[in-house]
Amino acid sequence: MVEENQAIRTLSVDIGGSGVKVMVLDHHGHPLTKRARTETPQPAKPDLVIDAIAALAATQGEFQRVSVGFPGVVRSGITETAVNLDPDWIGFDLATALSKLLKVSVRVINDADMQGLGAISGKGVELVITLGTGFGSALFVDGKLVPNLEMGHHQFRKEETYEQQLGRATLEKVGEKKWNRRLEKAIASLKHLFNYDYLYIGGGEAEKVNIQLPENVKIILNITGLLGGIALWQD
Repeated sequence: MVEENQAIRTLSVDIGGSGVKVMVLDHHGHPLTKRARTETPQPAKPDLVIDAIAALAATQGEFQRVSVGFPGVVRSGITETAVNLDPDWIGFDLATALSKLLKVSVRVINDADMQGLGAISGKGVELVITLGTGFGSALFVDGKLVPNLEMGHHQFRKEETYEQQLGRATLEKVGEKKWNRRLEKAIASLKHLFNYDYLYIGGGEAEKVNIQLPENVKIILNITGLLGGIALWQD
């Protein structure tokens, strides 16, 4: 049984507002293939995104199961929100649809949650935020996930949400210098709100962070969102 488990290959999928990424992991969560990426279809409707995943999966060789990080609230494989994709995702059974297409078992989780699973130490209060098309968030206490934390849509400052103040559209509008100042204020706000031991900052726009970070705040690679996929199968 141990040898069988060690032979299992997991296709990890990260669905974002601008890109869909995939990679195959071994049973330890180590990459077995290079990351493959394609632009998120527009409009980002379920059938088009699933077709994009299938096309990417075909480039990755064999795999026996799939982990998916999705940008919204997910319950039992069903996507309940999708602010940065398309309204057709609301109430969509992504796990079942993708499983039927790829003919393997599929588990789906919020994308920031999956990124967090690939980043955290498992000790104390750990907060993860992702800076990309939107603003994702995940909270862990001693390694256990606090589910369905959609902090990005809560008010931050000037009657706007974290996502409105720090999403990609705003970054392009106000520029990196002003965006970084806002991020600095957000970090301070989150510290008071959660009293976290560690804060991890990921996502496609994390590379644009250009401020002095506190010792307990760390930038994580965007690929972490794929590496966390193995944790979905650690029952």
